[in-house]
Amino acid sequence: MLLEMKVKTVTVDRSGGFLVLLTDNEVKKVLPISIGPFEAQSIALVLEGVQPPRPLSHDLLKVLCEQLGGELKKAVITDIRENTFYAELYIQKNDEFIVIDSRPSDAIAFALRCGASIFMAPKLVEFTYDYEDLIRADNQENEETH
Repeated sequence: MLLEMKVKTVTVDRSGGFLVLLTDNEVKKVLPISIGPFEAQSIALVLEGVQPPRPLSHDLLKVLCEQLGGELKKAVITDIRENTFYAELYIQKNDEFIVIDSRPSDAIAFALRCGASIFMAPKLVEFTYDYEDLIRADNQENEETH
């Protein structure tokens, strides 16, 4: 059974790379996924409610999907292989589902724009962290640097 996830935030890791943090509905588990700077910006804009003056790639993808009669129903983080996460988009057109391979960052950015649910395969639970542990570790790190 798939686990529904929500985008908690986009953040920067210790090495300066970007992470999107997905949490379960109870905000107990966190799945961090490394993403590129453009995808981080695309996700952050939606989270902040900012509408860019011109459509970004994910906005274009949404319009294209709608104009072709499709509707994104869900994005699923499906797997991890060699430290790379994989995802799929489930687009419904009429009575048919079209499943498209996607990078998780693109799937998340697209799902946020479409109001579609984001899910994680249960086998990925072992790659999650306890949210409270992350908060404690972050607070300790902040105290040590001040």
